[in-house]
Amino acid sequence: MSLESSFESSLAASQALHLPRAGRQAPPPEAAASAPGLSRGALAGLLRFAGLLALLAVVAFFAVRVPSFLTPGNIGLILSQSAVLGILGLGLTLVLITGGSDVIRGGIDLSLAGTLGLAAAVFATLNQAGYGDAACVAATLATGLAVGALNALSVTWLRILPLLATLAVMNICAGLELVLTENTTVPAASPLIDALNLAGPFDLPVIGLVLVAAWLVLAVTLRFTPVGLRAYAVGGHPEAARAAGIALNRYVAGSYIVAGLLGGVAGILSVAFLNAATSGSADMLLPVIATAFLGRMFSRRLVPSVTGTLLAAVFLGALANGFQLLHVSSYWVNGIEGALILAVVGVTSGLAQRGARP
Repeated sequence: MSLESSFESSLAASQALHLPRAGRQAPPPEAAASAPGLSRGALAGLLRFAGLLALLAVVAFFAVRVPSFLTPGNIGLILSQSAVLGILGLGLTLVLITGGSDVIRGGIDLSLAGTLGLAAAVFATLNQAGYGDAACVAATLATGLAVGALNALSVTWLRILPLLATLAVMNICAGLELVLTENTTVPAASPLIDALNLAGPFDLPVIGLVLVAAWLVLAVTLRFTPVGLRAYAVGGHPEAARAAGIALNRYVAGSYIVAGLLGGVAGILSVAFLNAATSGSADMLLPVIATAFLGRMFSRRLVPSVTGTLLAAVFLGALANGFQLLHVSSYWVNGIEGALILAVVGVTSGLAQRGARP
């Protein structure tokens, strides 16, 4: 019997544990269908439609107010502005997938913003010291992997709550970043940075295409390989996954390590976009969380998905870009991100509780 068949059998047995007790008869399907209110699936579909509608509404609003909003050059700029946020959001999404919906005891990675800052500082510092692009990239990616491995070790081996473990690692990264940069801007220039700022196919910036490439790799892996099925099983049905022989800690640790690697990639893209390593990476924490959680709105089942995260990153990038074109303070974007997090978490938690009722 294959591992996937074993998991499906275990999942069926797990669901059987939630059948009504003796003496309590479950309502027939007709009665459930006629019950007042929408089903969880219908609400999820409605919310998904609302998320897509909100994205289209934002695009339409700014297109009317600012004629240059939909020009190829500005679309490329939006993609460039969304690249760093999107890469970090993809990393957090992987952690959410394997960790489950409980952000306290389940999947969360608060260190990604710190990983971004430290990785950018490593790249720019080595670049200033005269090292070539190959050495700078290798050291930057190794830094991201090291941070991810530290998170994985803290969560799976030391059994520290992910919220506390990744918060501590975030502060470690912030301290090391200050040691390298001395709280100053470290400029960087290299052939790689120049190449990342060039226009690629369809006149889209290479920085933005890196985001699309990362999304494509993760989407194919999660959708069409056993790794994706097992990752969702570990986060959504851990008991059934364990009964099917899936090594839960291996997938949880792997998600943190890959998230750290993506943090290193984001650090390189950040240096390329700004031509420097700058302080203030901690400000990216709320946007990253907003991107990953808002991505649920674009999911068919209101679960974390890399496609939803990509759309959420573009949505927030378009919002920030439109505000800049209208000369509206960017501080409004932070407020909107916070409100979106509250709305998405509140709605998904309410639906989960509704689905858990007998």
